[in-house]
Amino acid sequence: MTRTILVTGATGRVGGQVVAQLAGTGAGVRAVARHPAAGVVAGDLTRPEALGPVLSGVDAAFLVFPSVAGDAAAAALVEALTATVPHVVYLSAYGVPDVPDPEAAADGTILGSHAYVEGLLAAAPGTATLLRASGFAANTLGWAPQIRAGDVLRWFHPDARRALVHEADLAAVAVRCLLGDVPAGGRHHVTGPQQLSQVEQLAAIGAALGRPLRFEALAPDDAVRELSDEFPPGLAEAIVAGQGAFVETPEAMTREVEALTGRPARTFAEWARDHAADFR
Repeated sequence: MTRTILVTGATGRVGGQVVAQLAGTGAGVRAVARHPAAGVVAGDLTRPEALGPVLSGVDAAFLVFPSVAGDAAAAALVEALTATVPHVVYLSAYGVPDVPDPEAAADGTILGSHAYVEGLLAAAPGTATLLRASGFAANTLGWAPQIRAGDVLRWFHPDARRALVHEADLAAVAVRCLLGDVPAGGRHHVTGPQQLSQVEQLAAIGAALGRPLRFEALAPDDAVRELSDEFPPGLAEAIVAGQGAFVETPEAMTREVEALTGRPARTFAEWARDHAADFR
């Protein structure tokens, strides 16, 4: 019997990859996004009362939740989703406690938001598979405006070492889970295959572009002030502090991509080559 799979965030980097990689598997794909494109239907996760038509007849769902911004609607969304969908594959983040606190509420942080949604899924009917991702390689696209403008990146914590994961690998793991190739209900810590400093990440982007790039370190306080133009002050401080923690203790690394898909995780250098046009 053909499985019908719902993919939320279908125009995003990970969701778009999930849709692409499901093509040719024989599964029916129902792609949903807040701002739809060709082949994608409109669906706002912060308005779960309007999602009924897209949830009907779905066997499994890939959930990309709008962390922090959508927290007020999380409980209603999980209730609506799990009332009809027996298996949810949730894109979460590494660092969420393994034992959910049923009394926990969202606290305005990204990890707090993921912990809250995981707790709601744990208490809901059906089965949830949790993909606890390391940092996304695509987050370095935040450097693109500076790199397009010159050869110097002004950023913070150059020695922070991370195991950044390619969105195509996150999607590959998700697809295996959605198709039932991986037992439902697990928690998977999904990372890239290397722990690279931010200086090394910048060098990989420079190599993909064919020009050297230089890292100019910002003091943490200056970084918070600059990020506060884009993020609320508390979140900006958490981002800078979180990166700082990876200086002394590099981001943990696993072989989960290879174990679940049968192929090694893509390196950051591969990601940089795949996205070189974004930095030009």
